[in-house]
Amino acid sequence: MIEGLQECIRIANDVEMPGFGLGLYKAKAGEEVYRAVRFALDAGYRHIDTATFYGNEKDVGLAIKDSRIPREEVFVATKLWPTDFARAGETFEKSLSLLGTGYVDLYMLHWPGTDKFLRYRTWDMVLDLREKGLIRAAGVSNFTADQLADLKEKTGEFPANDQVELHPWFQQRELRRFCGKNGIAITAWGPIFHGHLSEEPLMEEIGSHYGKTAAQATLRWHIQNGNAVIPKSVHQDRILSNADIFDFMLSQEDMQRIDALDGKRRFSWDSEKFDGNADKARKNITK
Repeated sequence: MIEGLQECIRIANDVEMPGFGLGLYKAKAGEEVYRAVRFALDAGYRHIDTATFYGNEKDVGLAIKDSRIPREEVFVATKLWPTDFARAGETFEKSLSLLGTGYVDLYMLHWPGTDKFLRYRTWDMVLDLREKGLIRAAGVSNFTADQLADLKEKTGEFPANDQVELHPWFQQRELRRFCGKNGIAITAWGPIFHGHLSEEPLMEEIGSHYGKTAAQATLRWHIQNGNAVIPKSVHQDRILSNADIFDFMLSQEDMQRIDALDGKRRFSWDSEKFDGNADKARKNITK
């Protein structure tokens, strides 16, 4: 369990990732993303998460550059969309150029896709990028335990990280156990009920008991469970508030009450069936 905003978890060999970061899904390219990243970096965040699909890598890179924080102190993560697997090398080069960061700290397959052989080939390419020093760690997003095991069997290596939908309504316990057993870090996207926090009154009740907000109580639950989190916001006050969770501890009783919410709802696609169709995804994407 991390005890501070910049505290890291080890995800691969000598690679450490801050366990708390800023997510940028659905953040508008341009000024909105630029300002959000600057707000976060100024507040002490050192983990910024984006993706080719989000279309905001250029603004992320510019904000990091303008912050004047040394490159090695900022952990940059981005992802490769499955419909780009066939041109993975070209897509990565474009991402790196847009970011302008020299290298990527964590590069992930954004979804497994439905073509297993293309998935294996793309994963091998990502591992090659790591060998060349262009990325520091190779990871995935939205992979199930079975898909992780299959990737290891076919390519010989587990990902360093699996970034997945994870919140009190969808706790992914089996996947978390599998990843813990096999040394795979878990990062939760949509950690604050994927925008549906107001529909869960328990979190307001628990938060108020500690003089905290419902969002802060939810994020604290993640931290105490050992999950890395990347809550998304573009508002300075919310970015600051989300990070203000390291001065209290949820009781075992309250942790158990939140645990009991599991199974109520999930928001993501089925990782076994979603092919990454870009046109469909841009209309209906939940991550």
